[in-house]
Amino acid sequence: MKKYLAEMIGTFVLTLMGCGAAVFAGIGLGTTGYGVTTLGVAFAFGLAVVAMAYTIGNISGCHINPAITFGVWASGRMKGKEAAGYMVFQVIGAIIASAVIYVLVHTGNEGGLSSVFNDTTTTGANSYLPGNVAPAFIAEFIFTFIFVLVVLGTTDSKKGAGAFAGLAIGLTLVLVHIACIPITGTSVNPARSIGPAIFACIQGDCTPISQIWLFIAAPMLGALCSAAVWKGLGSDDKK
Repeated sequence: MKKYLAEMIGTFVLTLMGCGAAVFAGIGLGTTGYGVTTLGVAFAFGLAVVAMAYTIGNISGCHINPAITFGVWASGRMKGKEAAGYMVFQVIGAIIASAVIYVLVHTGNEGGLSSVFNDTTTTGANSYLPGNVAPAFIAEFIFTFIFVLVVLGTTDSKKGAGAFAGLAIGLTLVLVHIACIPITGTSVNPARSIGPAIFACIQGDCTPISQIWLFIAAPMLGALCSAAVWKGLGSDDKK
């Protein structure tokens, strides 16, 4: 149970810090001069992973992402029942974090912080423009493939990066966000997409929830391919 709780807390922190940075980037842009740039949002996600890796890594492995858990399971490093438990608690953590962001945005005098947003996201939900299903799917697939491959490689018991794995994984997530934010807002993490999509729909925008299939299917498929590739690259079998 400690592993599941650790995954829930880790995913909560990742979603709160990463999506929170994306959300609060929209406060007062053009009037107060404040605003987190794309680079800032990318680092918010990446640094959250680094922080959690060195906090809960020794408890659960710090997956905090169903795609990573799926990749770890597909590579034979954990059992299906445990992987399913990880995924459930990751989604719960993301939903709780999204609820906190919702409260921060919508409570207070005169509608709360939502009154000072300038046409930017108030949930951090992922979405793609109509007609852009193919590029969105390809981007989420490819960038998840790269991300999970780095995770599998750096955490390998024999060939991994040891204590530096958390840093390598976090910096890779920064790179992934820098490249992918303009396309989909960057998910590569189904839990991180599900939580904000729910609260976007509560606010009246159900586009993210209608598109959520892509932000589940593409990352999971990318993770599956990562596991297959790493099994080949990391194998010591002689041909």
